[in-house]
Amino acid sequence: MTYPHVQLLINNTWRPARGEVTLRVHNPADGSVIGSVAKATIPDLDEALDATVKGFEIWRNTPAIERCKLMRAAASLLRERADTVARLMTLEQGKPLAEAKGEVLSACEVIEFFAEESRRIYGRIVPPRSMAVQQFILREPVGPVAAFTPWNFPINQVVRKLSAALAAGCSMIVKAPEETPASPAELVRAFVDAGVPAGVIALVYGDPAEISHYLIPHPVIRKITFTGSTPIGKQLAALAGKHMKRTTMELGGHAPVIIAADADIAHAVKMIAGAKFRNAGQVCISPTRFLVEEAVREEFVAGFLQYVQGLTVGSGLEAGVGMGPLANPRRLSAMEVITADAVERGATLAAGGERIGTSGNFFAPTVLLDPPLDSAVFNIEPFGPLAAVRTVKSVDEAIAEANRLPYGLSAYAFTRNIKTAHQLSANLQTGMLWINQSATPWAEVPFGGVKDSGYGSEGGPESLDAYLNVKTVAMTSV
Repeated sequence: MTYPHVQLLINNTWRPARGEVTLRVHNPADGSVIGSVAKATIPDLDEALDATVKGFEIWRNTPAIERCKLMRAAASLLRERADTVARLMTLEQGKPLAEAKGEVLSACEVIEFFAEESRRIYGRIVPPRSMAVQQFILREPVGPVAAFTPWNFPINQVVRKLSAALAAGCSMIVKAPEETPASPAELVRAFVDAGVPAGVIALVYGDPAEISHYLIPHPVIRKITFTGSTPIGKQLAALAGKHMKRTTMELGGHAPVIIAADADIAHAVKMIAGAKFRNAGQVCISPTRFLVEEAVREEFVAGFLQYVQGLTVGSGLEAGVGMGPLANPRRLSAMEVITADAVERGATLAAGGERIGTSGNFFAPTVLLDPPLDSAVFNIEPFGPLAAVRTVKSVDEAIAEANRLPYGLSAYAFTRNIKTAHQLSANLQTGMLWINQSATPWAEVPFGGVKDSGYGSEGGPESLDAYLNVKTVAMTSV
């Protein structure tokens, strides 16, 4: 299929940037240039801001039932186009085609969930202290929103933000990733084709620092939502705070996996190995630190290595491929540095640890055994196909290690003891915990972290709160 030259969407018009400046888009499987994306200038951003103000006034006054219908229509269009959109995503991002299609179909469910939630944004009546008074609480859309999203899940990371904002009655400017621009453009196209009014959604690409430092302080923007690294998230949150802008931050993680001595090891390997190498480990909730009790260490490591040995790495468009390339050469370099550091400090390299071939960004699925706690892999989110396994003497020790880092996005655990499950639930410092299963970040449950992994939710009805202002109204008869 032909990869498009991706354009900006401003005021429901797809167009090039002013000056027609573009950026190249590469296929991570072979490094070839497959297309281009428009690079927005400040005048483009000003036009988007003007349009989003007008779009907000239209959308906030659109009845919830109509917003719901339009969103469901967009989901239907996206579902019809899933095969085409998935191929675009694999071309630009690299993940296997089945994973890409799964991401598209999951996005449809997210849209449909928030479409229905738009009909349940209720206020309330507060009993007055005098019968001459009426008191009621309104929940109103916060205003135009600026969203900043990463390349690892080009549609998933946009759709959670966009769907919640639209459900609440907000307009949004999406700054999508330049590395993977075509698939988020197709997501937005589904909304435009479904009939979203002009100005409700804008889509821009360009220099991330320039765009964020222009949009966040701008008086038109009333809310910021960002997914990305913790250091960048802290910078943007500080900038937003300086201008009293509400924020949702979904930042980095370093997910522990606790394997208790009483776990079903075959089941644990089946659940967690696939999760580790999904999207080549480029997942914020990817399992990374494996903490295994001594009694089951050998069985777990043997099963995990068997899975790795059977994993086929290649182009995501090829049949039978279980893991595609990394998104860019920077990730290759990071994997090499992290692996070398662990080995130098005494870890055993049990699998992988090196680049595959000379074309494309392929890195072998890697397993490190017993890296010391001061090694990079146990302190820095690897964000790649790298698993680090350490032996622990008890679940208490595992919990202490899991909580040692400032991250708290997600965690996994495997046990057949209900007491241990409750112990883990009560004591792990994390926004999400999956016990005896891989991650299930469905639209209807909160998705977000604690500590340096951010704040706020991008799933469930809880996520709507960040897009709504609360207004108290009290009336007295005279």
